[in-house]
Amino acid sequence: MPAEDAEMTRMVRREISRRYVDATNVDVKVMHGVCYLRGYIKQLRGHDNDLNEELEVILRILRQKPGIREVICELGVGGPGLRDYVRASNRARGL
Repeated sequence: MPAEDAEMTRMVRREISRRYVDATNVDVKVMHGVCYLRGYIKQLRGHDNDLNEELEVILRILRQKPGIREVICELGVGGPGLRDYVRASNRARGL
């Protein structure tokens, strides 16, 4: 990973961490100015905010950052879907 992509990835993580969301399950990768977000965001304990609105704010902020050409968002809101639980369960059982 080129140094500029690594720096942009750190910047994206910093920006997401400034919002009131639990982003521990978000995978961030920046390659050649394209930011990829995968995973899901959840409510932070003790905060009652609209996750969809927070996600829109995060995406708007990232799209305005110099060096970010595009944001590919594959984030879920509120937690993993049933498919993710089934997949994790099957992995745990060795299937």
